[in-house]
Amino acid sequence: MQPLTRGAVLRAAAALLLGGLVAAVGTTMHRSVEPWGLVVSLALVLGSAVTVRAWSGFSALIGYAGGLFLVVQLLSQPGPGGDVLVTAQGLLGWTWVIGAAVATGVAAFAPRAWFRDVRPSSPAAPPAP
Repeated sequence: MQPLTRGAVLRAAAALLLGGLVAAVGTTMHRSVEPWGLVVSLALVLGSAVTVRAWSGFSALIGYAGGLFLVVQLLSQPGPGGDVLVTAQGLLGWTWVIGAAVATGVAAFAPRAWFRDVRPSSPAAPPAP
């Protein structure tokens, strides 16, 4: 577990903003070209979640997930004119909301060994003749 330092808090805050940005892009684009908009949006969520965990650790991933789910839920509400970006009637909207959660969960529950930054030891030099 990482200690809660100023740097860890700043990384988690940056991850929260990144999660919000990814959610805004994914929510607006998942219906663009069926089904490829959804596939690309979910790949964006998975790729950015894995990147956040690899660079900043699990605490930043929690911040990323918070920003992602907050913005997805915010953009799922009806707008001032009654328009919605995530429809509850279609399968596409539910797939986006649940798929984003699953993709983030995959990054969260991936083995810790995948994210270790350990350099292999260099092999011993052969003896000189």
